[in-house]
Amino acid sequence: MSIRPIYLDCHATTPVDERVVAAMLPYFTEHFGNPASISHVYGWEAEAAVKQTREILAAAINATPEEIVFTSGATEANNLAIKGVAEAYFKKGQHIITVATEHSAVLDPCNYLKTLGFDITILPVQKDGLIDLTQLEKAFRPETIVVSVMAANNEIGVLQPLAEIGEMCRDRQILFHTDAAQAIGKIPLDVQEMKIDLMSLTAHKVYGPKGIGALYVRRRNPRVQLAPQQHGGGHERGMRSGTLYTPQIAGFGKAVEIALAEQATETQRLTELRQRLWEQLSQLEGVHLNGHPQARLAGNLNISIEGVDGAALLLGLQPVMAVSSGSACSSATTAPSHVLTALGHSQKLAYASIRFGIGRFNTQEEIDIVAKHAIATIQSLRNSAFVTLGS
Repeated sequence: MSIRPIYLDCHATTPVDERVVAAMLPYFTEHFGNPASISHVYGWEAEAAVKQTREILAAAINATPEEIVFTSGATEANNLAIKGVAEAYFKKGQHIITVATEHSAVLDPCNYLKTLGFDITILPVQKDGLIDLTQLEKAFRPETIVVSVMAANNEIGVLQPLAEIGEMCRDRQILFHTDAAQAIGKIPLDVQEMKIDLMSLTAHKVYGPKGIGALYVRRRNPRVQLAPQQHGGGHERGMRSGTLYTPQIAGFGKAVEIALAEQATETQRLTELRQRLWEQLSQLEGVHLNGHPQARLAGNLNISIEGVDGAALLLGLQPVMAVSSGSACSSATTAPSHVLTALGHSQKLAYASIRFGIGRFNTQEEIDIVAKHAIATIQSLRNSAFVTLGS
């Protein structure tokens, strides 16, 4: 029996916590009703589960349950937020602001809207991955309708200053959307304090099931209008039609509930593991930390390594660890990470980068094994390159 590699790709997805699985199971067989069928007990049971998760998600971000719209994931939530606002506020303006390091689920809808005549401003980031608020201020126009800035970056883990951005948008009566897929359950989120109008969420980054997400849509001060992108049945207050996935929704609620209860202790534990890994890897010359050293997710470590071939590096690491060189959503492409090139990296250095996503089930022993093998692999590749060049 082969030994499976140590899983350190928790920004791509996470294993479903056994406590979450237990919460989901009854809704596959026993409480299998459609939550929209409110004329009998089977529907009532499913509706109660959906209601409970709305309450959990709303409490997690200081919203109301009525402001939670369920989707198939954060990608759909991002599309609904950006396209929905664009269509609903078309007469008010056709200018959207976003950031170069956003997930493709934000950048691609923006590029699509560009083909329809919308003007898209894509802000650069500084070398540490943070946006320059002065540049954001200069980008505002009278016709700007929405700003979309990711809460926590999926590749380099950088945490953007949401409260400051929200204040700037609110002062100008511009809607503020954030993709918080990587942030929910990991950092404090408060849509009131941060003046966020739309927030995309997903379950599978926080030890919940795949295939379920949500979009927070502010109902007052201001009341956000959205044009639905999926029609047929008028579910979710008409914003997103389709039968609700009760088992996944129940799992989503349980996953967030667990994450919130354990957030403080888990943040400290993950920070310590990340620092332990970085202290060992940084002993090598030519190893660069990508992203802000403090304003980042506790479990994220993204590094670039000079003097190695990126493909050979991943191949050498594979037997011992499961890591990636960029976003899982774009790993099939041959282009270097757009996030790392936005930081100013050359294509070669961007290719020779590793994203370690440390998670709930990783141990100190695993971190030490990973560090030892990564160092040995880097040194071996550098020695091979030197021999090849010198021969």
